[in-house]
Amino acid sequence: MILQIFTLLGALGMFLYGMNLMSEGLQKAAGDRLRKFLEAMTSNRFKSVATGLTITSIIQSSSATTVMVVGFVNAGLLALHQAVGVIMGANIGTTVTAWLISLLGFKADIAILAVPLMALGFVMSISKNERRKNLSECIIGFSLLFLGLSLMKESVPDLRETPEVLEFIKGWADMGFGSVIIFMLFGTILTLVLQSSSATMALTLIMMSMGWIPFHMGAAMVLGENIGTTITANIAAAVANTNARRAALAHTLFNVFGVIWALALFKPFVNLIGLIIAGMGYPNPAEIVTTSTIDPASAESTAMLYGLSMFHTLFNTFNTCILIWFIPQMVSIVTSIIKGKPQQEEEAFRLKFISGGHTSTAELSISQAQKEIQHFAQISRNGLGYIRSAIHSTKSDEFEIYRQKLVKYEEIADRIEFEIAAFLKDIPQESVSEHTRESINSMYKIVNELESLGDSGEAISRILTRRNMHDKQFDENNIRNIDSLLNLVDKAYGIMIDNLKGESVSMLGLKKAVDCEIEINELRNILREEEIKCIEKDGTNYLASVYYMDVISEIERMGDFIINISQALEKK
Repeated sequence: MILQIFTLLGALGMFLYGMNLMSEGLQKAAGDRLRKFLEAMTSNRFKSVATGLTITSIIQSSSATTVMVVGFVNAGLLALHQAVGVIMGANIGTTVTAWLISLLGFKADIAILAVPLMALGFVMSISKNERRKNLSECIIGFSLLFLGLSLMKESVPDLRETPEVLEFIKGWADMGFGSVIIFMLFGTILTLVLQSSSATMALTLIMMSMGWIPFHMGAAMVLGENIGTTITANIAAAVANTNARRAALAHTLFNVFGVIWALALFKPFVNLIGLIIAGMGYPNPAEIVTTSTIDPASAESTAMLYGLSMFHTLFNTFNTCILIWFIPQMVSIVTSIIKGKPQQEEEAFRLKFISGGHTSTAELSISQAQKEIQHFAQISRNGLGYIRSAIHSTKSDEFEIYRQKLVKYEEIADRIEFEIAAFLKDIPQESVSEHTRESINSMYKIVNELESLGDSGEAISRILTRRNMHDKQFDENNIRNIDSLLNLVDKAYGIMIDNLKGESVSMLGLKKAVDCEIEINELRNILREEEIKCIEKDGTNYLASVYYMDVISEIERMGDFIINISQALEKK
């Protein structure tokens, strides 16, 4: 008996590992396309639902989709109302798993094909083609999933040999509506422990097919699984921003509302499912009461499997059809429950998009880093304004304010570079595609160049400090020239930020960046030559001229760092 229990636990572990491996393989094979699809297909509530349904049907994990959505809300890639729609679709998409198990795991012994499929997966894994390697993970995961399911079925005790187990279950199943509540709570707890509603669904289907529980108790467990699966997203959102926590709470509200109406209409809803399955030519699962005599290969067992899968699908579909019209109201409810912090000026060094950690999918964490880098670039551009203000300052106390800001921005740049680099370093290299690895390497270079821009601002503040110590000032012509050079650098910043908003730089974007860099270099040369002539003509302002040329040289270096960023994007 003890060996049988450990075999059941091992089979469950194999099922979960296979599901995770299959999901990761599919996400790596289609990760980049998946990310673009999610960002593009959420323009209205119906597209959002369709997107959640499609992605969850592909990756076979509503928890992964929901945690991904929470991460995307945290990263600013999805608005809250879009996220709610995707979550609704994910709840429908997860029902595909139950149908796969019912149709393939019980009616056909797919475990027979598991080992040959593993052989195919191994052959594909040694291929040099990245896509084939990723698909090999999917195939091996698929094989392990159904092999684990087959082992679970074999390790569950046969009730005809161990009738005492049936008596124990009967003690739970003969309490009227109280039994529904008990089995719903059991489904919730089991899902919390396993952290997978699909695994709980598989166990529920096995218990029904083996005669452990009647159909209506299996339906109650499904309701519990829908509550239990929301915990994963709430755990992921615990360290995320306000909107991400609201998205996770919206998922909970959606499922809890569904469970409430399903419990209120439990008997007629179960009878409706029974009529649908009876209309398909199978016995009515709602009328099958003698669970101990059910043969797993019988029509009664098949009817119960299909009935539970249909219950799961219609429950989530009906729930979505009801609540899709109330997305704005749901957003208002979660917004009123989870209130944002009072509006105040935030410290510029606070990360906006990766403070909640990675999404559940390494391939999709890249979007968070891209958004954070765009934010970093904008912070860096704001520092350019302080350089201009420091140059224009004529009073020592006013200059000191801007000098301190430039020193602070240099520290901010160091901190943000470190945080983004640490985030990128924590993305598992083996879990991402080759293209994403190249993107990560490009991002390391970009954040280094952005940090160098902060160094330039602080370097200019030091030059101006030395100038002031020697009681020198720039004349009006010098300041006009510096302003002209700063205007070109600001233009270069704008082009660079536009290029960063795309996942790779276009030929036109790169040409604009290069043309602007040429303009900066040419103006720097002109200004330096003009100043050298002034020194030759009148050497009395030599020291002020040296500081002036140092400033324009440092500003020109900023142009170099900026063009390096666009060129790094070209290599992605």
